[in-house]
Amino acid sequence: MRILAAAVIGAVLGTAATAEGDALVIGNSRYSAVQTLFGAQRVASAAQALRAKGFDVTVVQDAGANEMRSAFGQFAEQLDDDGGPVVVVLSGAFVHGSGGAYLLPVSGAGSANEADVLMNGFPLDAALTILAGHQGRAFLVLGEAEAEPDLPRYLSVGVGDLDIPQGVTVVRGPAVDVARYAVRDLARTGRFVLRAALEYELQVDGYAPETQVIVLPEDVTPPRGAVEPPFQDTAAARAADNAAWRLAQQADSAEAYRTYLQGYPQGAHLNAARQRLNALNAEPFYRERRIEEAMELGRDDRRVIQRALTLLGYDTRGIDGIFGAGSRGAIQRWQKDAGLPVTSYLNPLQLKALQQQAAVRAAELEEEDRKNREAREREEADFWRQVSGRGHESGLREYLKRYPEGRFADEAQKALSKIDGTREQKAVGKDKRAWAQARDANTIGAYQAYLGDWPQGAFRAEAEQRIAALQKDSERVRNAVAAREEERAMNLNFVARRLAEQRLQQLDLNPGQIDGTFDEKTRRALRTYQESRGLRVSGYLDEQTVVRLLADGFIGIDR
Repeated sequence: MRILAAAVIGAVLGTAATAEGDALVIGNSRYSAVQTLFGAQRVASAAQALRAKGFDVTVVQDAGANEMRSAFGQFAEQLDDDGGPVVVVLSGAFVHGSGGAYLLPVSGAGSANEADVLMNGFPLDAALTILAGHQGRAFLVLGEAEAEPDLPRYLSVGVGDLDIPQGVTVVRGPAVDVARYAVRDLARTGRFVLRAALEYELQVDGYAPETQVIVLPEDVTPPRGAVEPPFQDTAAARAADNAAWRLAQQADSAEAYRTYLQGYPQGAHLNAARQRLNALNAEPFYRERRIEEAMELGRDDRRVIQRALTLLGYDTRGIDGIFGAGSRGAIQRWQKDAGLPVTSYLNPLQLKALQQQAAVRAAELEEEDRKNREAREREEADFWRQVSGRGHESGLREYLKRYPEGRFADEAQKALSKIDGTREQKAVGKDKRAWAQARDANTIGAYQAYLGDWPQGAFRAEAEQRIAALQKDSERVRNAVAAREEERAMNLNFVARRLAEQRLQQLDLNPGQIDGTFDEKTRRALRTYQESRGLRVSGYLDEQTVVRLLADGFIGIDR
């Protein structure tokens, strides 16, 4: 729903003997979390202007159904037939149907159904009925806000056409325009209603003589101590107002906007000031957000932050350079654990601390990886010495099963090829033909069928090895499909890809040419790296691989 406004205006028939009268003001503006256009200050100012001219004013703002009924009852009870004007001011969100028009209460305006409106809305017919008893000096003033409630088909937005009783004047228009009129011209002596309405582009219906005024000069007798609310639209006043507004904008704080509103309660920037003030109140960490925005973090900067958080164990739900709920939640958890204010926004000092922690953790991980890698290399070398010394087929196959891309894999495969060749020469005809068929098919099912037919066949060990290799390849394919999509989603730029290649080269994994293009050598180096780190083996830069690989040479943000 669009944010709504409230307005107030008073008018008096020019032939009245006194300016005293009665007024009801219902101004609803807070239909959503943020209030703008015309708030409490303007309602109070307009009500004060009426009181200053001797009106008995019943005023209620941002009212629910019960409050509106209570205010209307009080207004009707205090009415007397003293010949003074009777003014009813209704401002906010209106809806209408075949049964009439209604002012919506502040509660439930976003999802009004017909029953709610009929039971809880303020009926304009009630106001018109009262005003019909004061012909020639009765005024209904309507400030229509731009409301878009979810309505049933029986109702429509707005006041619609009114059946105006004889002798009743209706002044209506957009709430913001009525508000300006209310504050600036409400109690001006000798002000013609039609002329003022023309200047403020308001619509006047019903009884509307050209000489109708709010207060006649000879009738003005303000109560002692009353304050006249004139509006001085001079160039100096506008310049001072604008200067104060610029200062408030520069400070951009709740205190600054409150100061402006106190100094310029009828200022030209009142609506904007109230909107900003309410936005600040609605967002408790607004200042922290602005501080982070001032750092102008780019997508790559945000990726670095996401990697740092992930390194420290705070899941950001992706390393895409976009700070969504996952990243904000990770920042909050990090801030809480670090004993910092939990805001979900970073400032330069926090960013520096985060990077320092990530650099320390990266160094720890690199040292852990180095020790683990050296231990695995020793284990592989020891195992190879054992199997190569004996030269047994089972040992060679076990080596390839454990280390399919190990340092001695080529040597092991050559030795097995010799053994397989010798076996093939010695194998009986049927066994050999069955094996040839399985090898030509080269599927897990074909090798399993061979083992089923020849459980003690000459090629049993080779069949088992090929089944294991194909299963591992199948797993790699599945991993590669998922990881390829992750790599694409991360949208890594040329610099990030080159950094990955450089890091693989530093680890002696032979990624090929350092050019930001991932070829088969790069993919093989990535698979080797992933296997050595206990990561998902795919050959693609999935999230965890990026975190660990680039963390091994962590580069922070220079701020």
